[in-house]
Amino acid sequence: MIREKFLKAAQDYYKNIAGIYRDLRTTDSEPVLYIKSLLDHLSEIKAADVGAGSGRYSKLFFDHIGEEKLFLKCYDTNEFMLESLEEYLKQHKITNFITKIATAEELPLKGKSLNAIFCFNAIHHFNINKFLLECIRVLKKDSLLFVYTRTKPQSVDNIWGRYFPLYNKKESRLYETKDFEFILDDIPELELIEEKKFRFERKNTMDELVRRASSKHYSAFTLYDNEEFERCLEKFKENLSLSFNDTDNIDWIDEKIMYVIKKS
Repeated sequence: MIREKFLKAAQDYYKNIAGIYRDLRTTDSEPVLYIKSLLDHLSEIKAADVGAGSGRYSKLFFDHIGEEKLFLKCYDTNEFMLESLEEYLKQHKITNFITKIATAEELPLKGKSLNAIFCFNAIHHFNINKFLLECIRVLKKDSLLFVYTRTKPQSVDNIWGRYFPLYNKKESRLYETKDFEFILDDIPELELIEEKKFRFERKNTMDELVRRASSKHYSAFTLYDNEEFERCLEKFKENLSLSFNDTDNIDWIDEKIMYVIKKS
Protein backbone atom coordinates (compact mmCIF):
# COMPACT_ATOMS: atom_id res chain seq x y z
CA MET A 1 0.00 0.00 0.00
CA ILE A 2 2.81 2.43 0.86
CA ARG A 3 4.55 1.72 -2.45
CA GLU A 4 1.36 2.35 -4.45
CA LYS A 5 0.69 5.58 -2.57
CA PHE A 6 4.18 6.82 -3.29
CA LEU A 7 4.08 5.87 -6.98
CA LYS A 8 0.94 7.95 -7.48
CA ALA A 9 2.66 11.03 -6.06
CA ALA A 10 6.13 10.35 -7.47
CA GLN A 11 5.77 12.11 -10.81
CA ASP A 12 4.73 15.43 -9.25
CA TYR A 13 7.33 15.04 -6.53
CA TYR A 14 10.23 14.58 -8.95
CA LYS A 15 8.89 17.29 -11.27
CA ASN A 16 8.98 19.78 -8.39
CA ILE A 17 12.33 18.73 -6.97
CA ALA A 18 14.34 17.96 -10.14
CA GLY A 19 16.04 21.35 -10.31
CA ILE A 20 17.38 21.26 -6.74
CA TYR A 21 17.71 17.51 -6.12
CA ARG A 22 21.50 17.31 -6.44
CA ASP A 23 21.88 20.16 -3.95
CA LEU A 24 19.68 18.42 -1.39
CA ARG A 25 21.26 14.97 -1.48
CA THR A 26 24.72 13.84 -0.36
CA THR A 27 26.77 12.14 -3.09
CA ASP A 28 29.67 9.88 -2.08
CA SER A 29 32.57 8.82 -4.31
CA GLU A 30 33.49 5.67 -2.37
CA PRO A 31 30.91 3.31 -3.93
CA VAL A 32 31.79 4.48 -7.43
CA LEU A 33 35.50 3.98 -6.79
CA TYR A 34 34.73 0.48 -5.57
CA ILE A 35 32.79 -0.27 -8.75
CA LYS A 36 35.69 1.06 -10.80
CA SER A 37 38.06 -1.38 -9.08
CA LEU A 38 35.84 -4.30 -10.11
CA LEU A 39 35.49 -3.15 -13.71
CA ASP A 40 39.05 -1.97 -14.34
CA HIS A 41 39.90 -5.07 -16.36
CA LEU A 42 37.39 -4.12 -19.06
CA SER A 43 38.58 -2.01 -21.98
CA GLU A 44 35.03 -0.94 -22.81
CA ILE A 45 31.98 -0.73 -20.58
CA LYS A 46 28.42 -0.51 -21.85
CA ALA A 47 26.32 0.14 -18.77
CA ALA A 48 22.90 1.33 -17.65
CA ASP A 49 22.14 3.65 -14.75
CA VAL A 50 18.63 2.56 -13.75
CA GLY A 51 16.74 5.09 -11.67
CA ALA A 52 19.36 7.64 -12.68
CA GLY A 53 17.47 10.64 -11.33
CA SER A 54 19.17 13.99 -11.94
CA GLY A 55 22.55 12.43 -12.68
CA ARG A 56 24.57 13.00 -9.55
CA TYR A 57 26.01 9.46 -9.67
CA SER A 58 25.98 9.28 -13.48
CA LYS A 59 28.55 12.07 -13.47
CA LEU A 60 30.70 10.27 -10.89
CA PHE A 61 30.76 7.15 -13.07
CA PHE A 62 32.29 9.25 -15.85
CA ASP A 63 34.60 11.11 -13.46
CA HIS A 64 36.14 7.91 -12.13
CA ILE A 65 35.72 5.31 -14.88
CA GLY A 66 36.37 7.71 -17.75
CA GLU A 67 34.41 8.72 -20.81
CA GLU A 68 36.92 7.01 -23.07
CA LYS A 69 35.87 3.67 -21.55
CA LEU A 70 32.25 4.14 -20.46
CA PHE A 71 29.07 4.48 -22.49
CA LEU A 72 26.13 5.00 -20.15
CA LYS A 73 22.41 4.58 -20.79
CA CYS A 74 20.46 6.57 -18.20
CA TYR A 75 16.91 5.49 -17.43
CA ASP A 76 14.27 7.02 -15.19
CA THR A 77 10.49 7.28 -15.18
CA ASN A 78 10.49 11.07 -14.74
CA GLU A 79 11.20 13.34 -17.72
CA PHE A 80 12.12 16.31 -15.51
CA MET A 81 14.83 14.40 -13.69
CA LEU A 82 16.26 13.17 -16.99
CA GLU A 83 16.23 16.69 -18.41
CA SER A 84 18.18 17.83 -15.36
CA LEU A 85 20.60 14.92 -15.81
CA GLU A 86 21.21 15.72 -19.46
CA GLU A 87 21.83 19.39 -18.76
CA TYR A 88 24.17 18.54 -15.88
CA LEU A 89 26.32 16.11 -17.85
CA LYS A 90 26.54 18.41 -20.85
CA GLN A 91 27.59 21.28 -18.58
CA HIS A 92 30.57 19.10 -17.67
CA LYS A 93 31.33 18.30 -21.34
CA ILE A 94 30.18 14.70 -20.99
CA THR A 95 28.53 13.37 -24.15
CA ASN A 96 28.99 9.59 -24.11
CA PHE A 97 25.52 8.86 -22.78
CA ILE A 98 21.85 8.70 -23.71
CA THR A 99 18.71 9.30 -21.64
CA LYS A 100 15.36 7.60 -22.01
CA ILE A 101 12.16 7.38 -20.00
CA ALA A 102 11.74 3.76 -18.96
CA THR A 103 10.76 1.63 -16.01
CA ALA A 104 13.27 -0.62 -14.31
CA GLU A 105 11.07 -3.60 -15.09
CA GLU A 106 11.02 -2.97 -18.87
CA LEU A 107 14.32 -1.60 -20.14
CA PRO A 108 14.49 -0.65 -23.84
CA LEU A 109 17.58 -2.77 -24.44
CA LYS A 110 18.55 -5.75 -26.52
CA GLY A 111 19.24 -8.97 -24.67
CA LYS A 112 22.79 -9.56 -23.44
CA SER A 113 23.90 -6.04 -24.36
CA LEU A 114 25.39 -4.67 -21.12
CA ASN A 115 28.59 -5.18 -19.13
CA ALA A 116 27.12 -3.61 -15.98
CA ILE A 117 24.00 -2.15 -14.41
CA PHE A 118 24.14 0.52 -11.71
CA CYS A 119 21.17 1.02 -9.39
CA PHE A 120 21.83 3.71 -6.79
CA ASN A 121 19.30 4.59 -4.06
CA ALA A 122 16.41 3.42 -6.21
CA ILE A 123 15.76 -0.30 -5.69
CA HIS A 124 12.98 0.41 -3.16
CA HIS A 125 10.98 2.11 -5.93
CA PHE A 126 11.00 -0.99 -8.16
CA ASN A 127 9.21 -4.29 -8.38
CA ILE A 128 12.39 -6.05 -7.36
CA ASN A 129 11.60 -9.47 -8.82
CA LYS A 130 10.70 -8.07 -12.23
CA PHE A 131 13.74 -5.80 -12.19
CA LEU A 132 16.10 -8.68 -11.44
CA LEU A 133 14.58 -10.77 -14.23
CA GLU A 134 15.09 -7.84 -16.60
CA CYS A 135 18.72 -7.62 -15.50
CA ILE A 136 19.16 -11.28 -16.44
CA ARG A 137 17.81 -10.51 -19.90
CA VAL A 138 20.01 -7.48 -20.69
CA LEU A 139 23.29 -8.42 -18.97
CA LYS A 140 26.00 -10.37 -20.74
CA LYS A 141 27.30 -13.55 -19.14
CA ASP A 142 29.58 -12.85 -16.15
CA SER A 143 28.51 -9.18 -16.08
CA LEU A 144 27.69 -7.36 -12.86
CA LEU A 145 24.72 -5.64 -11.27
CA PHE A 146 25.53 -3.12 -8.53
CA VAL A 147 22.68 -2.27 -6.14
CA TYR A 148 23.59 0.56 -3.76
CA THR A 149 21.00 1.16 -1.09
CA ARG A 150 20.23 1.40 2.61
CA THR A 151 18.80 -1.44 4.66
CA LYS A 152 15.98 -1.03 7.15
CA PRO A 153 18.33 -1.19 10.17
CA GLN A 154 20.66 1.35 8.56
CA SER A 155 17.72 3.69 8.01
CA VAL A 156 16.55 3.33 11.59
CA ASP A 157 20.03 4.26 12.83
CA ASN A 158 20.60 7.38 10.74
CA ILE A 159 19.71 10.94 11.73
CA TRP A 160 16.18 10.73 10.33
CA GLY A 161 15.30 7.36 11.75
CA ARG A 162 16.53 8.35 15.20
CA TYR A 163 15.10 11.85 15.51
CA PHE A 164 12.35 12.51 12.94
CA PRO A 165 8.98 11.25 14.26
CA LEU A 166 7.21 8.56 12.21
CA TYR A 167 10.06 8.35 9.70
CA ASN A 168 10.66 4.65 10.29
CA LYS A 169 6.96 3.94 9.87
CA LYS A 170 6.74 5.94 6.64
CA GLU A 171 9.92 4.50 5.12
CA SER A 172 8.73 0.92 4.99
CA ARG A 173 9.94 0.16 1.44
CA LEU A 174 13.51 -0.75 2.35
CA TYR A 175 14.77 -4.32 2.59
CA GLU A 176 16.80 -6.08 5.20
CA THR A 177 19.80 -7.97 3.87
CA LYS A 178 18.18 -11.32 4.62
CA ASP A 179 15.15 -10.27 2.51
CA PHE A 180 17.38 -9.43 -0.44
CA GLU A 181 19.29 -12.68 -0.09
CA PHE A 182 16.01 -14.61 0.06
CA ILE A 183 14.81 -13.04 -3.20
CA LEU A 184 18.07 -13.91 -4.94
CA ASP A 185 17.93 -17.50 -3.70
CA ASP A 186 15.01 -18.03 -6.08
CA ILE A 187 16.89 -16.66 -9.10
CA PRO A 188 19.71 -19.11 -9.93
CA GLU A 189 20.96 -17.05 -12.88
CA LEU A 190 22.09 -14.35 -10.46
CA GLU A 191 24.80 -14.90 -7.86
CA LEU A 192 25.28 -12.55 -4.93
CA ILE A 193 29.07 -12.34 -4.74
CA GLU A 194 29.52 -9.56 -2.20
CA GLU A 195 27.74 -7.36 0.32
CA LYS A 196 29.97 -4.31 0.62
CA LYS A 197 29.17 -2.00 3.53
CA PHE A 198 29.99 1.72 3.55
CA ARG A 199 30.19 3.91 6.63
CA PHE A 200 30.19 7.71 6.42
CA GLU A 201 30.73 10.28 9.14
CA ARG A 202 28.26 13.11 8.55
CA LYS A 203 28.08 16.57 10.05
CA ASN A 204 25.55 19.33 9.44
CA THR A 205 23.63 22.17 11.04
CA MET A 206 20.09 21.84 12.26
CA ASP A 207 19.04 24.61 9.88
CA GLU A 208 20.39 22.69 6.90
CA LEU A 209 18.77 19.45 8.01
CA VAL A 210 15.45 21.24 8.38
CA ARG A 211 15.88 22.77 4.92
CA ARG A 212 16.47 19.37 3.37
CA ALA A 213 13.52 17.77 5.11
CA SER A 214 11.25 20.71 4.22
CA SER A 215 12.30 20.33 0.59
CA LYS A 216 11.38 16.62 0.79
CA HIS A 217 14.91 15.49 -0.09
CA TYR A 218 13.90 11.91 0.79
CA SER A 219 10.79 10.63 -0.95
CA ALA A 220 9.53 9.19 2.35
CA PHE A 221 8.67 12.74 3.42
CA THR A 222 6.02 12.89 0.68
CA LEU A 223 4.11 10.20 2.59
CA TYR A 224 3.30 12.67 5.40
CA ASP A 225 0.28 14.90 5.04
CA ASN A 226 1.06 18.60 5.42
CA GLU A 227 -0.14 19.07 8.99
CA GLU A 228 1.49 15.85 10.13
CA PHE A 229 4.79 16.80 8.52
CA GLU A 230 4.89 20.25 10.13
CA ARG A 231 4.13 18.77 13.54
CA CYS A 232 6.87 16.15 13.13
CA LEU A 233 9.33 18.74 11.83
CA GLU A 234 8.90 20.79 14.99
CA LYS A 235 9.42 17.67 17.09
CA PHE A 236 12.52 16.85 15.02
CA LYS A 237 14.03 20.24 15.90
CA GLU A 238 13.16 19.70 19.55
CA ASN A 239 14.76 16.24 19.52
CA LEU A 240 17.96 17.60 17.98
CA SER A 241 18.14 20.45 20.49
CA LEU A 242 17.82 17.99 23.36
CA SER A 243 20.36 15.54 21.95
CA PHE A 244 23.10 17.90 20.70
CA ASN A 245 24.68 20.71 22.69
CA ASP A 246 25.62 22.57 19.52
CA THR A 247 22.96 22.44 16.81
CA ASP A 248 25.43 23.99 14.37
CA ASN A 249 27.53 20.83 14.65
CA ILE A 250 25.26 17.81 14.49
CA ASP A 251 27.17 14.65 13.70
CA TRP A 252 26.05 11.09 13.01
CA ILE A 253 27.02 7.91 11.19
CA ASP A 254 25.35 7.14 7.88
CA GLU A 255 25.64 3.57 6.62
CA LYS A 256 24.89 2.11 3.18
CA ILE A 257 25.31 -1.26 1.51
CA MET A 258 26.18 -2.38 -2.00
CA TYR A 259 25.06 -5.75 -3.32
CA VAL A 260 27.37 -6.98 -6.08
CA ILE A 261 25.49 -9.50 -8.19
CA LYS A 262 26.90 -11.56 -11.05
CA LYS A 263 24.96 -13.00 -13.95
CA SER A 264 26.30 -16.52 -14.16
